[in-house]
Amino acid sequence: MTAPLILLTAGGTGGHLFPAEALANALKASGASVALATDKRANAYAGSFPADEIVEIPSATPSGRSVPQMAKAALLLGRGTIKAASLIRHIKPAAVVGFGGYPTVPPVLAASFLKVPTVIHEANGVMGRANRLLARRASVIATGFPVTKGVPANVPGRVIHTGNPIRPAVLEAAKLPYAGLQPDGKLRLLVVGGSQGARVMSDVVPPAVERLSPDLRARLSVTQQARGEDLERVRAHYRNLGVEFEAEPFFKDLPHRLAQAGLVVSRSGASTVAELAVIGRPSILVPLPGSLDQDQAANAKTLGDLGAAIVCPQSDFTPERLANEIQLFFQEPDRLTKAAAAAHSARITDAAERLAQAVLTLIASNNNGKAS
Repeated sequence: MTAPLILLTAGGTGGHLFPAEALANALKASGASVALATDKRANAYAGSFPADEIVEIPSATPSGRSVPQMAKAALLLGRGTIKAASLIRHIKPAAVVGFGGYPTVPPVLAASFLKVPTVIHEANGVMGRANRLLARRASVIATGFPVTKGVPANVPGRVIHTGNPIRPAVLEAAKLPYAGLQPDGKLRLLVVGGSQGARVMSDVVPPAVERLSPDLRARLSVTQQARGEDLERVRAHYRNLGVEFEAEPFFKDLPHRLAQAGLVVSRSGASTVAELAVIGRPSILVPLPGSLDQDQAANAKTLGDLGAAIVCPQSDFTPERLANEIQLFFQEPDRLTKAAAAAHSARITDAAERLAQAVLTLIASNNNGKAS
């Protein structure tokens, strides 16, 4: 039997591409071939993506209130759907799997028009708008969390919980046990803001560190992701404080740095939450505010409810609040160890294999249906 070709489609951010990468590895391990359809933003990540072919598909996000902007976005999505249909006719995938974001809309729509089986994966605790648009055309809807809000009622496809697929680098990093905070030892603080960075981290974290007593600052080692435009002021702030630090716009070895961290301060994208659970690290999570879906708040709540994370709305995320939380962890280091164990209790390490099995089962049932 010929190995099936499966077309994966994901938006060009780490939050969409990382789970797609994990699924690609699982599918290739089962003998399948993989192609990727994405947008132009993926260049920063797609170089190492395990696909036999990577194709750029035009797309746009129909946001804003301007009628010309909405019309332009609709036109781009239409062009993308035509290009995706041409691609699907050419490579003849056995299934198309979408990972959310509007760049997945054209390939999944085209596949459904051409009667190719489709799977959409929703990584967040609230289904995003693009996936809601596609939900009634999907043969299978896979979810990252046991409870996902916003899935339309009475969707024709099966809804299954697989968890969020984890990259091999994260699974490797998870082998490092949590060291905890030793008496008079250093606390390794990792500060990240998602694949695009977050200015609020640069505005709040260095002033919070400044508010700590000199003896606590001496016990702190900070690794911080900062946007390019914020980088020099963050570095200057830590240099002036005499704090041990490293600050960069992006860390390619982020899973390794997560594993080394004693405490993580971060946004709460689905991939970040899943990786914190698999590696098992305590965190202070600051959900992205202003989102229509409030998906990051839902993601963070899953760890907050377990005692694995302190969930801090951005309106409450001040230097004073953060300094107080860090000081309390220094005073009660057992809280860090307990939070790490609580995070680890939520881990799903075989999500990629579960999702791969769902895709392959769908393909087999579709082939059996054609045969009969």
